[in-house]
Amino acid sequence: QVQLVESGGGLVQPGGSLRLSCAASGSIFSPWVMGWYRQAPGKQRLLVASIHSSGIPNYTDSVKGRFTISRDNAKTTVYLQMNSLKPEDTAVYYCNLYIVPSKRTYWGQGTQVTVSS
Repeated sequence: QVQLVESGGGLVQPGGSLRLSCAASGSIFSPWVMGWYRQAPGKQRLLVASIHSSGIPNYTDSVKGRFTISRDNAKTTVYLQMNSLKPEDTAVYYCNLYIVPSKRTYWGQGTQVTVSS
């Protein structure tokens, strides 16, 4: 069984920073892709950023230059450093893990990020 544990959400003022963490445990085989999705009230859950176990990152256009995704393969942990936050970044952020050999997808419980003055 695979579990994802997220941390790091909260309330921050516009222009501020937050760092999200997602630690995966269980039977995880490479290659894998871990990422962060977000869902604002009344909207679809959309990809924010993802990273392959090889280290290749991917970002949605709206966060390029502001967010950085990184990983620690030894701990199967992914981090999302969010800088220059905007009110439109407000959402519940969900960690996602896709394990390529098994083609299985796992989700974290979600963490709230609120950007407001």
